[in-house]
Formats: sequence, structure tokens, C-alpha cells
Amino acid sequence: MSIHADRLVRLQALLRRKQIDALLVSQPHNRRYLSGYTAPDHGIQETSGFLLIPGEGRPYLLTDSRFTLQAEAEAPLYGVELYTRGLIDLLARLQKKIAFRTLAFESDYFLHSAFLRLADLGAKNGLILKPERGLIERMRVIKDEHELRILRQSTALNEKVFQSVYQTIEPGMTEREIALAIDLTMREMGAEGPSFDTIVAFGANAARPHAVPTDRELQAGDLVMIDMGLIFRGYCSDMTRTFVFGRPDQTFIDRHRLVRRAMLAAIGVIRAGVTGAAVDRAARRVLADGGYGKAFGHGLGHGVGIAVHEEPRLSPRWRKQLRAGMVVTVEPGLYLADWGGIRLEDMVAVTEQGCEILNRDTTSLDL
Repeated sequence: MSIHADRLVRLQALLRRKQIDALLVSQPHNRRYLSGYTAPDHGIQETSGFLLIPGEGRPYLLTDSRFTLQAEAEAPLYGVELYTRGLIDLLARLQKKIAFRTLAFESDYFLHSAFLRLADLGAKNGLILKPERGLIERMRVIKDEHELRILRQSTALNEKVFQSVYQTIEPGMTEREIALAIDLTMREMGAEGPSFDTIVAFGANAARPHAVPTDRELQAGDLVMIDMGLIFRGYCSDMTRTFVFGRPDQTFIDRHRLVRRAMLAAIGVIRAGVTGAAVDRAARRVLADGGYGKAFGHGLGHGVGIAVHEEPRLSPRWRKQLRAGMVVTVEPGLYLADWGGIRLEDMVAVTEQGCEILNRDTTSLDL
């Protein structure tokens, strides 16, 4: 059985247990996860298609003529149906064909205006609408061995790209130039593209956790933070490296080592059964003991898979337990407005006894 066939079987069994006749899937990552269809959306108002999955029988991929050939090639398990007069008209025709009465939809990724049109169809045709949250995301959160293998490859390629660009960095290059070089090298080395907007920040700019690259030029002695990730065979990677271009002073060395100790403390407690809050607390305690507790404001990490940000979360509010097969980032940092910031980020796969570190950091200072 293919990967997508197995996922479809599991989802349809879940729909039957929940007494849902059919599910309309609009979220692009969920669409790809279930079907293999890779066409992206250019915005929530300009979709490349929907999946209509009945509790039993063959599912459908609903799209328009721009994507017919791609849909047929990438999603062979699905019957491809084109909406020439809009989604609602096509759903009305398919309701007669496959006789669904209860239709679930992804409430976190469905426009209110589209819902109103769907509700109008329901009122006319006796259709019961059921909003669902996280139905497919809960399937995605545990990675199987096939997914873990690709995530390892994605991470290794991300590091290869970093090393290639790292060796070309020289004075006078701008943050923007380095970010563009990273994005170009990703594609040259076989990635689909970046998994998020690449962050390159020098000096005080690195005090912004999500800094946007500027035309600031690199000078000897500058602190450099690079946060980068790519998509390989549909799966994301994400890592952050912080270093000094030139000779680091003792202040940087001490702060870098502190962040590194916080990362290792968190990694040391990760295993199945531990909550995301407990992992976050382990890193936060190290930073607080070092005098920088208030300099770390964001959560420690997040899940990574087909999406670069997905469940679970490593944060003070995440009380759920980690499970074997989850993949998360561990990214403690400290940020000082008048100096800059240091963030170190690796990806790990949760196991029953601990975790597998997917990255191999070659820039961190020895403890």
C-alpha cells in the first residue's frame, strides 16, 4: 500500500467513527499530505484545489483547468473533477453522485464568505455542515520512518547549503546578499525552495528574532545570525547559527556558551511522555541562572514536517506530552537591543528513551 493510500484508509476510518459522510480539505499542507498534490495556493482566496474525501469510496480532487494535468499525475488515487462554475456548484453535483449528507470542513482554513455560500447549499440540499479543527494535523504530528528519513535528508541538505555559503562570506556583503545567496544555493542543490523567509542579521539587528535582511554591510567583528530552512521532497528543515565574523570577544563567547548550555539542557530532557512546557522550562532555567531570563521571550521550539511550523510546541503553555515520532526544533536565544542576539537551533526527533539530534552544528563554540 502506498503512503497516500495508507493515510487515506486511516482518515476514512476516522470519518466513519465521527459519523462524517465527507470531508472537504482546503489547507494546502493537508492536501499534499493526503494526496501528493503539490500545487501551492497563492493566497487563501486563490486556491489550487480542494480534496473531497468520503467516509468510503474513492476521493476527489477538485480544481480548475490550470491544474488538471498536475492533479492527475500527482494524485492518482483521486478522481479529478473541475469546477467550471465554482466550487459550490461542483459540490452540489457531487452530493447527488456520492450521496453525502454530513460534510465536514477545516474551520481554521475556510473563508467566512465561502462558508456562507456552503451554508446556502446546505439549506437547499439538506446538507449538514460540521466544522473540524486539527483533524489531519493530528495525523501529521507523528512522523513515520519514511517521513523521518526525508526530514534527515532535508536537514542534511540545509546544513550543506549553509556550509557552502558560509565559506563565501566576506566583508562588504550585505544581509540581503547573503540571504539571496542562501536561497539560490538551496535551489541549485536540489531543494524546492526555502521553507520560510531566510533571516540574516548583523550586530544589533540580531536582537530581532525575526529580523528582515537589510542592506547593512558586514564588517570584521560583526555578530552574524542566520536562520534558514528549505523544503526537500515536501518536508521542511529549520536551523539557526550565530557566529562572529572574525575574532569573537569574551562577551560573545560567554553568551554563546550560555545559549548552547540551554539548548543541551533542553535536549537532555526530551523524550516521549515529557510535556513541551517541561522542555521549555529546562532551557529557560539555564538562561535565567545566567542572568538572561528576561532576554528570552519566545517559545523554545515547534514541530516541523510538511509545514515548517506545526504541532507540537515547546513553550510554557504546551501541557501536552511529547510522543515518539514527533520532530521539533530546539532554539533558545537571548536578545539585547543595544548589542544583538544569539539563537542556536537544531531539529530533533523524539524517541521513547530520548531524542535523535538531526543536525550537526559545526559553528558552536566548545563548552
